[in-house]
Amino acid sequence: MNFKKLKIFLSVLLCLAMVLSLTSIAGFSALADDGDGGENVEIPHITESEWDISVPQIYIYTEEGNGLSLLKADGYVNSEVTIKDVDGTTLTDAASFKVRGNTTSLYWIDKKPFTFKFNKKKNVLGLGSGKKWALIANAFDPTLLRNRVAFDLAKQLGLEYTSNQRFVELWVDGSYRGLYALYEPVEEGKDRVNIDIEGNDGKKDFMIEYEAMREEEDVTYFKVDGLRFIASEPDEPDEEQLAYIQSTMDDIVKTMKSGTRAQIEEKIDVESFVKFYVLNEYLKTFDFSVSSVNFYYKDGKLYAGPPWDYDLSGGNNAPEYSARAADADKTDGLFAAGKNLYLYLIKKGWFYAQVRDVYSQNADYIAGISADGGLLDTLRAQYATEIDRNYTVYSVSKHWINNQKKPLPTYDENYDYLKNWYKERHIWLGEYLSALPDPYIKGDANGDGKVNISDATLLQRVLADSKVEDSDNVIMRGKVMTGALSVKDVTELQRYVAEYDNLYHIGDYA
Repeated sequence: MNFKKLKIFLSVLLCLAMVLSLTSIAGFSALADDGDGGENVEIPHITESEWDISVPQIYIYTEEGNGLSLLKADGYVNSEVTIKDVDGTTLTDAASFKVRGNTTSLYWIDKKPFTFKFNKKKNVLGLGSGKKWALIANAFDPTLLRNRVAFDLAKQLGLEYTSNQRFVELWVDGSYRGLYALYEPVEEGKDRVNIDIEGNDGKKDFMIEYEAMREEEDVTYFKVDGLRFIASEPDEPDEEQLAYIQSTMDDIVKTMKSGTRAQIEEKIDVESFVKFYVLNEYLKTFDFSVSSVNFYYKDGKLYAGPPWDYDLSGGNNAPEYSARAADADKTDGLFAAGKNLYLYLIKKGWFYAQVRDVYSQNADYIAGISADGGLLDTLRAQYATEIDRNYTVYSVSKHWINNQKKPLPTYDENYDYLKNWYKERHIWLGEYLSALPDPYIKGDANGDGKVNISDATLLQRVLADSKVEDSDNVIMRGKVMTGALSVKDVTELQRYVAEYDNLYHIGDYA
């Protein structure tokens, strides 16, 4: 290299060092895609909360100050964790800290999920006692709400050991990382999945996870009838334990394939399998045939669940990626049927009848997820400030992963898409299962297909305790306000007939 070239080379190095130094001084901590495939945009470094908090705040300081550069392969590092609840209650303690997850842990993901683990069990934010806690980034969900809706529905359905959760805002080594959800991880424990993996009289409990393709070190895989699973609890089974899990699952699957209903009911908890199916069929969970599908064996029966990982549900799939993604993206058609262990159940008429019954029993709740003023609207309103703040440091329109639907340009567009998807999915699946109540026009007390003064008169007769045929349906159709039937319902009907503005969706299908 001659002197002139060396001079140019040293000048370039000096300029680069100056740029890096200025960037550090300015406090820029990460980069995010601008959503248009162009140059990256800088994310500002925000120090500890500079606002009145309305969700808990979690501050994590790693021993080496390298929390932002950690990868999953780095494993646990020493840290200090401070958790500040909205009432000012604060917990501070030493903890191990690492990047968690699979696809979401990849090096190019700006918003990574994490796990932290205390030395002793602690009750964190009223979620129960445990050593280990999961910080879910919801990085692949531009609304940040899919997991929350899924877990709320799982609790409504009564699925045992569904993880408790709370939205939190996270700082790592002084850098604001956005809105996360703190979860109880799926693991064995008295305050988690309460199974006895030590066992008595040779009868041991265990947990498994369906995992079709992924290969990881220090993970024990086994197959049953061509289906591939992880032995997740005990997390490092010895040969004897694995042989016990294998033989138990072989027996269960053999019975599911060719046994009678009574024989199957002896081997599996059918109720949990039905509820787990309803959850995943309604949401069209993309991973249901691939990964993160849990089952646990307790007291001599196999149970479905607990649920986990719903960011790629609710139509959040790229139809061009694969036929499976295209199916998951649509609001019509069955999806979870015939996948993993449901391969052996879905064609059995008695199982399907129970699916219809459970969906019917929960149809009002499911309809309320996407209803105006329902669950989704409530969550959006409750966490609007934190969601908006999250997207001051991340681009809402970043296309995170190839099988994910490319996000729309704005948060509201992504939110409206999800709300409409939930609504259309409920209508299709409810009708397919014949699990929806007969539709009626709100205010049409006599059921003649229109709302007029005769409906108000009929309600007055009901209120006067006159003998009215089909009075239960008259009240259901004619009642337009919440609560018990009252003269206010009659008044609002009269106002509607007189063409006054109405706030109660009178005249619309309910």
